[in-house]
Amino acid sequence: MTHQPEPDAMGESAAETEDWRIFRGDGHRRAVPIPQAPPWRRFAAPTAATPHYVIGRQETDVVNAAIHLRRPLLVTGHPGTGKSSLAAAIAHELDLGPVLHWPVNSRSTLQDALYRYDAIGRLQESNLHRAPQEAQPDIGSFLRLGPVGTALVATGRPRVLLVDELDKGDVDLPNDLLTVFEDGTFEIPELSRLPEDQADVHVLTADPHQRAKVTRGMVRCVEFPLVVITSNGERDFPPAFRRRCLPLHLGDPDEARLREIIAGHLGPGALADAGDLVQAFLAKRAVGELATDQLLNAVFLRHGGARLDAEGLLKTVLHRLNADG
Repeated sequence: MTHQPEPDAMGESAAETEDWRIFRGDGHRRAVPIPQAPPWRRFAAPTAATPHYVIGRQETDVVNAAIHLRRPLLVTGHPGTGKSSLAAAIAHELDLGPVLHWPVNSRSTLQDALYRYDAIGRLQESNLHRAPQEAQPDIGSFLRLGPVGTALVATGRPRVLLVDELDKGDVDLPNDLLTVFEDGTFEIPELSRLPEDQADVHVLTADPHQRAKVTRGMVRCVEFPLVVITSNGERDFPPAFRRRCLPLHLGDPDEARLREIIAGHLGPGALADAGDLVQAFLAKRAVGELATDQLLNAVFLRHGGARLDAEGLLKTVLHRLNADG
């Protein structure tokens, strides 16, 4: 009689665990296949495998109101509640192309998000020795619109602009951004100073290999973008800024929504043996901050054969995010 490996308390056998451990830490070189990454960590074709975004009816209505009013969405919530993913879900469902992403940090300026001018590169190019018949690149080759500038210059369907973690920026940044959003226009002085015969300049954009026409150095909005602004609540925004945004708070998903999220990312089959992981996640989240993607990581590892109860692995995957955790 063939002896079958005994499963552990979390359902994995010892043989499965050994298959999961592609790195053994013993110094021996092995040409083993590298397993496929989780769906949310694949970058070759991000638009081809967009997972189902789980959102409630009330939150959906707020998104629709922002679309109709062309007002920015100010999205708050704990890490991992899907704030940034909401922009990708809107762009995917409405077929509005890739999301224009501006990740904000303490050094971010509105200027960088509008456009950048490579004056040094243009000077170096002008000093190169060229054949008499060879034309120099025009100024548009040295000026690239940033994510905000590209969103405002769109002339067809509106683009989706994600302003990620705006609360990490300078205290004046929200008001600076509000001015551009209210006016729907901004000037590029390097172009407005050009002679009349260079009134139209085709500049680079945040989209690879795409250019946009700018006339007399003025970018004027034709279709206001669908703007998603995320905040982790690190500080408050000015009342004038908040008044012009529609607030949307994404709460922590309950058990039913967690199961729907797992099915949307990993398929319905992933729910079959994820019940104990969902319960462990909910129990840990009740006493400390956890992100939903931590649960997805645990379910994905379970399917790969990991013994999540062994040697503190589950505790590592579901580690608390708040400072005292």
